[in-house]
Amino acid sequence: MPQLSLRRLLVFLRRTTVLDRIALAVIVIYVIFRILAVAGMRLPFGGLIFLLSFVAVVYFVIRLMPWVRNHLLWRLRNRLIVAYVLIAVVPVVLLLSMVGLAAYGLYLQLGAHLLHDGLQERVSIITGDADAIAGAVQDQVNRGIPNDEGLLKRPEIASLIDSVRQQWPSVRVSTNHGQRLLDARKSKDYAGLVEEHGELWIASVQRRETRNGPIYVFVGSPVTSGFLDGFGSELGPIQMMLLKRAADKPQSGIALEIQNRLYIPGEQISSRNRVLARPANLLDIRVNGASTLEALHHDPGQDATPVPVLASFALRPSALNNRLQTSVGAVGPLLAALLILAAIIFLFLELAALVTGIVLTRTITRAVGDLYEGTLRVRRGDFSHRIRVHQNDQLGALGESFNEMTASVSELIQEQQKRQRLENELSIAREVQQQLFPRTLPQLPGLQLAAICRPARSVSGDYYDFIPLDSSRLGIALADISGKGISAALLMASLQASLRSNATLDGQNGTAGLVGRLNQQLFKNTGDDRYATFFYAVYDSNARTLTYTNAGHLAPFFVHAGKVQELAEGGTVVGLFENIPYTQGTVRVESGSMLVAFSDGLTEPENVYGEEFGMARLREEVLRQATVPPARAAENLIAAAELWAGSAEQADDMTVVVARMG
Repeated sequence: MPQLSLRRLLVFLRRTTVLDRIALAVIVIYVIFRILAVAGMRLPFGGLIFLLSFVAVVYFVIRLMPWVRNHLLWRLRNRLIVAYVLIAVVPVVLLLSMVGLAAYGLYLQLGAHLLHDGLQERVSIITGDADAIAGAVQDQVNRGIPNDEGLLKRPEIASLIDSVRQQWPSVRVSTNHGQRLLDARKSKDYAGLVEEHGELWIASVQRRETRNGPIYVFVGSPVTSGFLDGFGSELGPIQMMLLKRAADKPQSGIALEIQNRLYIPGEQISSRNRVLARPANLLDIRVNGASTLEALHHDPGQDATPVPVLASFALRPSALNNRLQTSVGAVGPLLAALLILAAIIFLFLELAALVTGIVLTRTITRAVGDLYEGTLRVRRGDFSHRIRVHQNDQLGALGESFNEMTASVSELIQEQQKRQRLENELSIAREVQQQLFPRTLPQLPGLQLAAICRPARSVSGDYYDFIPLDSSRLGIALADISGKGISAALLMASLQASLRSNATLDGQNGTAGLVGRLNQQLFKNTGDDRYATFFYAVYDSNARTLTYTNAGHLAPFFVHAGKVQELAEGGTVVGLFENIPYTQGTVRVESGSMLVAFSDGLTEPENVYGEEFGMARLREEVLRQATVPPARAAENLIAAAELWAGSAEQADDMTVVVARMG
């Protein structure tokens, strides 16, 4: 059994792509990281692994969409369930998620606000103490007491310092210190956080004017665990971290980038006696927050530029809710009751919508299931099956329409059979017609041939032929039969038979005599409305001449030395009138001469503005193809006409014959 499981795993992996394997490996690594984290191990790059695993999960979701669509969503019931989930459940989940994120952000803001308020309260206290001590120092100096170390030991000042030390046990009072802080702030006093010798202090600096000049009084206390323990009870554990400026990113450890400056952790102060309260309910989750503060340098030799202090905290939403409710008094419980009532109403509406969706789903799927069963019966040939109509609605009307449809299916099948027979006849006619075209191109010294016929329908009305007359002469024919389809193919077969039987008689009368005999035969053997435009030419390689007769066909182009001559000598169409005289023309064939004969399907394609491709544009295209091999020239001419029309759909048969002579 293990070998079978391993074999299946290997087969599965062979069917996966490289990206599939990479994404699967990332997810496996993330699971291992989570297991090790639960075990208490701290591993590096945890955030990067989480981000990569999230991308891998999104990738697999996208990859599985086709499979889900083709397998799980094949049944209409599953599709409706998914639709209801997307329409009803997903918006609610998104709304609740947005509410949760907004509430989380609000509690973070409130927690940071409480932290700042607690810090500002202590700053205000130490500012008041510093102001009192600075006033006493100013009074003593104005009385003539020297501003030295003994000044702070004067009874009047020492008593004040002792009273301050009751609240700030580690307070430090000094004179002639802190001028740099005031200069940095450009103020007469300062109160806030101060960084001195790598330690974080809360301090206040006061400036007083005396008769001996200004004096500066510094009152500060280091930020300790006891200091953080004195903050409001709404906050849980608090930690402050002093950040130090770093020139380069360290090889190991943590580095933070704040306002395009790199910092590394410095002194860390954590509260000791602060404990996060127990959750009041399932929604009373732990909210971890952080905020940045500023501290000024106070060390000699350093500028007093601010350094960031990262303050982190934890709280319970219930604690903040209690504080917020106390601010509104007796209205707080009423607001809570209204929120609970709204939640109950919301839940009731959701349940009602769910029940309604289930009922509608059963109704729709039952009707669709009956229709599906009916289609299976019809597929097996049972046209007597009828669908039961359960309700008078659109689905019921659909069932009745299905019943009416099955009654006429047999008639449609008969029509289809007739149509199939007709298509078979057209296929046979197409195969017969293909036999009328030359299978191979004849070889003649100094002659290169190419011909293309692209029918607009299954059976073409255009006809071309190459008839070898002797070792130095070749007959070239091109005709456009009136009409389309089978009738045109039959006239084409008759024309081909008459042409080949008369081609060997091309003696003194030349091409004109051949076309005249061909006209009489077609006139006698076809209906009054059947005719064909016809062009016939004989190329003589020894005499280097091209003799031709044009019976109502578009005049082919004879190209030599950059000039184009239209071969229009001849008469009217063949098969329409009896005893019509035809004439013939002869052109001298020089080296590099080219004959281009074509049907009207090459000149009549219209663009979006209704303009035909026309003879003039075809003439220009023929001149551009004068030096191109015949096969490629024929393809390029048809491509130019199709490009002009802008569509591959043909309104008429396209035939072109290209002969390079000389």
